Amino acid sequence: MKTIRLLYPDYLSGGLETYYFGANLLSHILPENENQPLLKVDIAPPDGQKYEITDGIYAKKEVISGIKHAMNVIEKAKPDKIITIGGNCIVSQASFDYLHGIYDNVGIIWIDAHPDVSTVKNNYPNAHAMVLGALMGYGDSSLSDLMKNPKFKSNEILYVGLQGLHDYQERFLNDIHVNYRIQTEEFLSDDEIKNFIHRFDHILVHLDIDVLNPSLFHSTYFANKDLIGDGSGGGKMTIEQLSSILKCIADNADIVGFTISEYLPFDEYKLHKMFAGIKMFTD
Repeated sequence: MKTIRLLYPDYLSGGLETYYFGANLLSHILPENENQPLLKVDIAPPDGQKYEITDGIYAKKEVISGIKHAMNVIEKAKPDKIITIGGNCIVSQASFDYLHGIYDNVGIIWIDAHPDVSTVKNNYPNAHAMVLGALMGYGDSSLSDLMKNPKFKSNEILYVGLQGLHDYQERFLNDIHVNYRIQTEEFLSDDEIKNFIHRFDHILVHLDIDVLNPSLFHSTYFANKDLIGDGSGGGKMTIEQLSSILKCIADNADIVGFTISEYLPFDEYKLHKMFAGIKMFTD
């Protein structure tokens, strides 16, 4: 079985340069494994450039180019399993679509404070909020039409850590019959997670770091008081709770895809920029 690590430092889908730095830092945080080659999606580093909103999507051309490049890298490598290192949530589209093409009976565990099913009609232009909707075939056609394999069905999705929804998100999930539960007071139990896992031969895990409580883990979007996003709130999990949930999944599922996204080490990025302004480090 061939497992690759796909470093995909997309930041444009979230409109925040720190995503690029965070993805590259995350690639060093993960345990070393010489049996898992690190492949990179070629995303140009941030340079302060601002992009247009086209057809309701910020930096649409560049976002789509990144997805296509990720697809090409994966198809050339022909892996059996993929660890995707983001960047923001859009990075799951290419890897999950590819894996859905080589495995039957696949479920997605989406560990996130947010449902990621927005469309351009909801007037939020950052594509990272659209990715799961696209994977189910309900996203903007420019995203969903990139997929080469069957769309995921509503009963193949399990949300873990989901917080309060906007009205349009609630309507969408209800209309397509996704079985979800808001987890502001209590997260899904191990038994609920295992019941979902046992319906499938293989599992894809999408982990959005913002499922963590920003007052306890500060490298998340919602730990930065200057950011408002689409008006959603942050997650409620502790790192201990997340560790327990991931162990439950790993002990009971054949995980063939694992995405880590939305890691935003704001303090570390400030240090990076500070040292980058000192000639001794750059000459």
